[in-house]
Amino acid sequence: MSGCVHELTTRDCWEMLRRLELGRLAYHRGDEVHIAPVNYAVAGDHIVFRTAHGSKLACIVDNGDVAFEVDETSDEAATSVVCRGEAVELTGEQALMVDQLRLRPWVRTVKSHVVAIRVEHLSGRSFELDRPWLHLRQD
Repeated sequence: MSGCVHELTTRDCWEMLRRLELGRLAYHRGDEVHIAPVNYAVAGDHIVFRTAHGSKLACIVDNGDVAFEVDETSDEAATSVVCRGEAVELTGEQALMVDQLRLRPWVRTVKSHVVAIRVEHLSGRSFELDRPWLHLRQD
């Protein structure tokens, strides 16, 4: 049946997070919420990414309350996982251990700061899509 919504299990959510590499980070900047795309990796129950020195890092250090989202779409379905948790900058040995993860930069910019989000809340949904206009294009 088209149009159904399915809740993902915690295991399914983590599997999707491990499979993908690009997500969106929502963080506080003063009274506003900003969203930035980041490439990431999963380490245990943490989302880990690199960032440059700048306003995003300063905002996360000031207020680590963040959300993180990934999604996948096809003509038949859309799947989304949302995490909420506390982001902290890693230093020393912890930051060096990130080199063992599948965390590859997508652009050649210096990103010398490592941030980890300890996932405190995780949810995901899969939506079976009903797109009647797709059928019209095939005729």
